[in-house]
Amino acid sequence: MQYINIANEGIKSLSPYQAGKPIEELERELGITNIVKLASNENPFGFPESAKKAIQAQLDNLTRYPDANGFELKQAISQKFGVQPNQITLGNGSNDLLELFAHTFAGEKDEIIYSQYAFIVYPLVTKAINAVAREIPAKDWGHDLDGFLKAINDKTKLIYIANPNNPTGNFLTEAEVDNFLNQVPERVLVVLDEAYTEFTDAKERLDSFELLQKYPNLIISRSLSKAYGLAGLRIGYAVSNPEVADLLNRVRQPFNCNVLALVSAVAVMKDDAFVAKVAENNRTEMARYEAFCQQHGLEYIPSKGNFITINFKRPAQPIYDALLREGVIVRPIAGYGMPNHLRVSIGLPHENDKFFTALLKVLG
Repeated sequence: MQYINIANEGIKSLSPYQAGKPIEELERELGITNIVKLASNENPFGFPESAKKAIQAQLDNLTRYPDANGFELKQAISQKFGVQPNQITLGNGSNDLLELFAHTFAGEKDEIIYSQYAFIVYPLVTKAINAVAREIPAKDWGHDLDGFLKAINDKTKLIYIANPNNPTGNFLTEAEVDNFLNQVPERVLVVLDEAYTEFTDAKERLDSFELLQKYPNLIISRSLSKAYGLAGLRIGYAVSNPEVADLLNRVRQPFNCNVLALVSAVAVMKDDAFVAKVAENNRTEMARYEAFCQQHGLEYIPSKGNFITINFKRPAQPIYDALLREGVIVRPIAGYGMPNHLRVSIGLPHENDKFFTALLKVLG
């Protein structure tokens, strides 16, 4: 019996999501230590102290189910961003939410629009529900919003836009997003995936919650994995108009956010100093990466995220493999249709120094 024959049609063409290689796996494979992982856009400062204290206070309560409605976290988000609790949907990381949007609003033969070189979860969730994928060719590695508008038809249900985009780091201004939303029919939902928004300069960052007041078909998705340092706990949130949020919360799995994730998220939501430290390191170290690439004639895609994508103009897999032997883990992105590129997360200064040294050795 070949069980693929009875699987949902869209799933037959899928491959499992390939995450960044764990440090422990490389240690087992090569028997080396002092490894630097710059593969998964994780927070280089580690787990926030504020979250550790929140977890310690909850350890005696782990026999209890978490608050299924996430009251405390919704209150913290509401107070921080001036939105209402009934606009918020909580997720097991923002990936959970991206899938939830598709399950709630699209079905077989409906169409979902996203960009070439955009987050790989968009095509995964589209195919998993047997919806029709409309992948729009990229413009300078980023979103071609005019192309998106031309692709909208009567079957279009959802549009995914990552801003900044992963894995390329491209950024759309508020004026560009506002102009786009103004032309999208209200019946088409637009997901603005802002997993990396905290790394953008405060002066250019979108006031996406203000845009939500103008466009009821907008859904804003955010993650606490990156700037907030909670990747291992899996926690994210979406903000939308109350009617959309109500529908999402009907489909959302009960207890999809565990107790430790919820209390940690409440703590770091108030920890502005930690997030500011993370963003400042990213700003200064990104400048070093750009200078390094320019000095050594390496082409890169300017990024507003906490990563930079380098184009080696030849297959990047051998370079990736050689970097592993030097104890440096980065991310090959051939699965995104970018076989000549490696995506490198921005780490702490000493981690970035090791990458620079290792790459020069590998290329030398």
